[in-house]
Amino acid sequence: MRRTPTTPTELLARARQLAGLTLGDLAGTLNTPVPANLRRHKGWVGRLLEDALGADASTAQAPDFAELGIELKTLPVDTSGKPRESTFVTCVELAHPDDIRWETSHVRQKLARVLFIPVLSETGIDLGDRLVGQPLLWQPSPAEEALLRADWEGHMRTIRQGYAHAITARDGEVLQIRPKGARASSRVWGIGPSGELELIQPRAYYLRAGFTAGIIARSFALST
Repeated sequence: MRRTPTTPTELLARARQLAGLTLGDLAGTLNTPVPANLRRHKGWVGRLLEDALGADASTAQAPDFAELGIELKTLPVDTSGKPRESTFVTCVELAHPDDIRWETSHVRQKLARVLFIPVLSETGIDLGDRLVGQPLLWQPSPAEEALLRADWEGHMRTIRQGYAHAITARDGEVLQIRPKGARASSRVWGIGPSGELELIQPRAYYLRAGFTAGIIARSFALST
């Protein structure tokens, strides 16, 4: 892992140096083996770029570049630059929802400032041959934060009522919630319909692909 960058400018410059490399090129410089696929190696691309850029987060709740307050998010994109899937943000805080407000939430902390790095991930391209794209350092506009906050507050109302299990991927305009866990049997403590803590399936927040597509389109003047 490289030295942690000390300024956003240094981080962005370092990320730009990676643009045009393949994941295989990058893995080679870090002496990291490239898996055959991501089925058993979820998160490998993100961890590779974290190591290349010198991420310094010590906890899952902190942004990847904790001292800079910047989160790193890789975006698998097609040849037109459009994201192919939703983007994981952070796990849902289920155990004590009454204690959480938007201003202090993990979601807001993670999305306060994000370094998006597109990675060309068309079907048929081997993992090691996928190209790293030009980075984008993004901060939500007031309008974007209002959308995120409205979705988050809607989800939290349902969670506080003990019905986290009733939230589906269809809920939320830009911020959705989906089950999250290494196994379907995974369980964490959360509020149930009775108001008492019970073991429920863990869940996580994701940015919809349409939302990140709009960020990329506005930044790089792409056609949506």
